[in-house]
Amino acid sequence: MSTIDMITSHPHPTGGLPVELLAEAIDAASACARICTACADACLAEESVAEMRDCIRTDLDCADVCAATASVLSRRTGTISGAVKELLSACRVACATCADDCGAHADMHAHCAICAEACRRCETACAELLSAIG
Repeated sequence: MSTIDMITSHPHPTGGLPVELLAEAIDAASACARICTACADACLAEESVAEMRDCIRTDLDCADVCAATASVLSRRTGTISGAVKELLSACRVACATCADDCGAHADMHAHCAICAEACRRCETACAELLSAIG
């Protein structure tokens, strides 16, 4: 079962949103939340953990924002509220910040490179959904 299957099985309409964009935003935010959490844990295991403090905090903040975004987007009420738009915007900012932070460590830590990539995917998915919402 996919996210698209779940969205299309819901009795309420998607408010005219392209199902593919909604599903991608949900999937990207869910994956980003998990990857940011794992990256924070990996940063804690690094010998240079003191140098990773800001990255760890950014990872955890991004994970929380992404998890909330995925949860809210998964609840279909047939309308798009201002709160959803603000949440998508906040998710974009959190992901961009985390991608920049992790990107700065990507050459030294593979987990940061993976995290930066997941954050960029989520940032893009949120931007595309926001654009479709208008």
